Amino acid sequence: MKATVHVFLKPGVLDVQGKAVESALHGLGWDGVKDVRVGKTLTFDLAATDKAAAETEVKAMCEKLLANTVIESYRVEVA
Repeated sequence: MKATVHVFLKPGVLDVQGKAVESALHGLGWDGVKDVRVGKTLTFDLAATDKAAAETEVKAMCEKLLANTVIESYRVEVA
């Protein structure tokens, strides 16, 4: 089973990397771009065969390691 985890800073948390990207885009002429947020995507394979169990396992991974839940939110996709 393939798992994909998307991790982003929560709204209200300063996204320095997003601001840098936004500034660079403005410098290249894309002045209409605003509120850029940068996140990360992790993909990996799981040995699990039950989708619900796999989602539960990946959410546990997020809570313990993959996301800093104080400042980040995450979304899990298992297929």
